Amino acid sequence: MSSVTIGIYAHWRKAGADASLRSLVAAIEAEGMRALVEEHAARLIPVEGHTLKDLAEQCDVFIALGGDGTLLRLIRDLHGYVRPIMGINFGTLGFLTSFSGPEFKEAVRALRDRTYRVDERTLLTARLIRDGRVIFEQTGLNDVVVTRGERSRLVHAEVHIEGNLLTEYNADGLIVATSTGSTAYSLSAGGPIVIPDSGVLLVTPICPHVLTNRSVVVSNRSTLTIRPSRGQGPLLLTVDGHESEQVLPGDHVRIAA
Repeated sequence: MSSVTIGIYAHWRKAGADASLRSLVAAIEAEGMRALVEEHAARLIPVEGHTLKDLAEQCDVFIALGGDGTLLRLIRDLHGYVRPIMGINFGTLGFLTSFSGPEFKEAVRALRDRTYRVDERTLLTARLIRDGRVIFEQTGLNDVVVTRGERSRLVHAEVHIEGNLLTEYNADGLIVATSTGSTAYSLSAGGPIVIPDSGVLLVTPICPHVLTNRSVVVSNRSTLTIRPSRGQGPLLLTVDGHESEQVLPGDHVRIAA
């Protein structure tokens, strides 16, 4: 059996990251595997650092060392490279991670023996269209959110599915979530919980002003378009709670898995 090469992506700014990273690298190498560390985290030990592009091309699997935010950031930063990612939590929220910090040796043995199971998850790509051009594009695991930003007025926007009008929402914002993201912001806004492999997307309004504006479940093969109503002021487009861009009057947002 050929040796496994593991790429490590860590929340390097977090207190204790250096000790956790050093222990993880030592455990990987003790099992006869190769550990390659992302360039920013590598400065903590220190070891030779690698760009994410290099890691994606050389590694069989990634370990995201941190919390859910670290795992989500890794998915965004990989820019289309598809590699299995195992999350080891030493952050605050570890809902998406597979192991906690004290269990990292168990995680390493699973990688050595190739006894892990790969769960495939739907990713969303949001494209902001302005004057016929894509001016912002970002991929996320959980959700794409359009909100009023700093304004206190309602968001008025049409949602289209494959070019057909679904409805017009009047709310504080709109969430388009994957099944993985159904337990994140969408759940807090009253959306349903769906199992990760259900193959659906959720459209969930935030604090809707109309009684009939509720969550809608659609196929993850659908392309959704959010079109703010005429006269609507600037809005804010956010992907997985991090990457954001202002939505100006006349813009529209296209979302697809």
